[in-house]
Parts: sequence; C-alpha cells; structure tokens
Amino acid sequence: MKKVYFLKTCDTCKRILKENDFTGFDLHEIKSNAIPEEELETMKNLAGSYEALFSRRAQNYKKLGLKEVDLSEEEIKNYILTDYTFLKRPVVVDGDTIFIGNEKKNLEALAAYLSK
Repeated sequence: MKKVYFLKTCDTCKRILKENDFTGFDLHEIKSNAIPEEELETMKNLAGSYEALFSRRAQNYKKLGLKEVDLSEEEIKNYILTDYTFLKRPVVVDGDTIFIGNEKKNLEALAAYLSK
C-alpha cells in the first residue's frame, strides 16, 4: 500500500503535499472519505499501536474530556474510526514504512525517504 492520509482543509497537510513528491501514492482525504477499518489496522500494525496514530490536539479531545480518561487501544481505535480529527496527520504509508504526523524530525525523515 502506498497511501497518504490527509485533511484537505489542513494548511500543514497542504504544505507537506506540496513540498514532497507523492507520485504513485493514493491520496486519501480523511474528512470526505472515512478510513476503512482494515486500513487503520494496517497503520496500527506498522505504527505499533493505535495510540501512535491518535491526535491529542483534536478539538474534540478537550471537548470530550479525554485528557482525564485512560483510553484503551480499542477506544482509541473507535475514536479514530468515528471522528477523522483524531487521526494524527498526515499519515504516509509505503509498504512496511510509515510516517505519522507533522513533527519536524518526522518530516525530515519523510523527505529523505521520498528522495531516495
């Protein structure tokens, strides 16, 4: 699987898509096209956990009071499946390689990976 999961209204996602060459990747816009459970499972297996894919910056994270709750992996999975904002983005999957989120070191590693 060669796929980029992103949000089209996210300026950071737009910048990352513009700055990198994703030729040959399937672009999956997560707001208008829900993430299939089997694809989320693949991402989880590559990342090691659903928590690694979970965004604690999502507005609903604070609204729902999730900071005070110890979420299980199954609960995190369900939040990501039911509300696209809970996916840390972008997520880039290329076979057995995954890049999650927009932290500087992750983006540098992604750029280096894509340029080889």
